[in-house]
Amino acid sequence: MVMKSVKNANYLQIDHKVKNIFQVKGATILTSPEAWKKFSWTRKYFSKKPKEGYFIWLKNQINFPLFFCISIAHKNVNQELQNLLIVEKKLKISLQGTCNAFKKNLSGVHKAQGKIVLKEGSSLKYRHIHSWGEKDIVEPNYEFILGENSKLDYIYKTLSTPQKLRINNLFNLSAGAGCNIRIVANCIKTKTEIKDVLILKGKGASGTINLRLVGGKDSKILARSQIVADSESKGHLDCQGLLTDKKSEVSLIPELVCKYKLAQITHEASIGKISQEQLNYLRMRGLTEKEATNLIINGFLEI
Repeated sequence: MVMKSVKNANYLQIDHKVKNIFQVKGATILTSPEAWKKFSWTRKYFSKKPKEGYFIWLKNQINFPLFFCISIAHKNVNQELQNLLIVEKKLKISLQGTCNAFKKNLSGVHKAQGKIVLKEGSSLKYRHIHSWGEKDIVEPNYEFILGENSKLDYIYKTLSTPQKLRINNLFNLSAGAGCNIRIVANCIKTKTEIKDVLILKGKGASGTINLRLVGGKDSKILARSQIVADSESKGHLDCQGLLTDKKSEVSLIPELVCKYKLAQITHEASIGKISQEQLNYLRMRGLTEKEATNLIINGFLEI
C-alpha cells in the first residue's frame, strides 16, 4: 500500500502486496491487519480478522480531495480485502477510490468487503470508479452506516466491465440522514448482478437510488433494488436499463417495503432501446453509426 502526494491531494495505491503507509495530517491510515491489532474497537466492524485491505480514519477536517487506488498488477492475483473507512462527526470529506487491473488479460479476482461509517453530522462525497479486464471476477460488498444528520453522495461507475461483476450494497440511515446513490454500468461481455438495499431507520431519513445500466454485447444484467422504510421517512428508486445487443438481457426488480404509515417511498423502472430517430438525427450530422450509438449511450449513463 503506497500513499503519494498528488498536488493538493493524496494518493493511496494498493496491489496484492500491501507494504508501506504514508500518513495524511488529520487522518490515520493503516492496513486492515494493522488496524485490527492497534485499535481493538475496529474489530466490531470486521466480519473476521483481516488478511489484507485498508483502514482510513478521518479525524479532522481535510480541505482537499483524497484519492486511493486498489490495483491488480499481476496474473491470477486473488484479492480478498476487508476495508474500513470512518468519518468523524461534522467533517466534510471528498474521496475518490479507483479499483482496476493494469492489463486486460490478468484473470484476477477482486473481492472487497467493507464498511463506510459516517458519524453524526458528517458528509462524504465518494466517487467509486472501476476498470477491469475481460477475464476478471469482481465482487464489491459494502455496508454504509450513516449517523444522525449525516449526508452521503455516492456514485459507483464502471469504465470497463469484468467477466463477472457482483455488487452488493447496504445503506443504513439514522434520523435525519440523507443519501444520493448512483450506480452506472456499461456492460460488455459480462454477467452482472447488483443488489442495493436502502433502509430508512430514523425519523426524517431520506434517500434516492438511481441505476443506469446498459446491456451491451453478450451481457446479462440482473439488478434488485429495495427501499425499506422503518420510520417517517422518504425514499425514491429510479431504475433504467438500455438494451443495445440482441443476445443480451437486462432485468430490473425494484421493491418497496413500508413499515410505517407516515413514510413515503416511490419507484420508477424502465428498459428501452436506442431510438432509430436519434440515430438518424446524429447520422445526418456526420457521425458514423458507432459514434452516434456511443454518444447516445454516454448521454444515458449521465445522471
